[in-house]
Amino acid sequence: MSVSDLPALNATLNGIATVLLLAGFTCIKLERKTAHRFCMLGAFFVSCVFLITYVLHKILVGGVHTSFGGEGGWKAFYYGMLASHILLAIVIVPLILVTMSHALKARWERHRAWARWTFPLWFYVSVTGVLVYFMLYRWFPAAA
Repeated sequence: MSVSDLPALNATLNGIATVLLLAGFTCIKLERKTAHRFCMLGAFFVSCVFLITYVLHKILVGGVHTSFGGEGGWKAFYYGMLASHILLAIVIVPLILVTMSHALKARWERHRAWARWTFPLWFYVSVTGVLVYFMLYRWFPAAA
């Protein structure tokens, strides 16, 4: 695996987290609590691996910014999505930790109250992480 493979790996990890989050949400709605727990712990683990490989990629490329090659409306859409993704990616970390802490301590009412905010934001960050990858590296790569 090379440095240039890390963005695709990161998008894959975000995609897996998205699927696990959706599965966990579905499981809790069906009152399958054990399955919900495994899905959410899986999403947390995959997201932690993502964070490690994301930071590793930034270190290995020396913080070099990858340019977006889209124009017009696509450029505005991309940068708007990227800004919301970055902001919410920062916000979501403590929300996940607090929400999981309540679950691990069996404080179910508090867990549910926090999860009502944490789940949609975490889901959004995971989905937009995949979209950022595709828009930046596959659909609108900058001219070399």
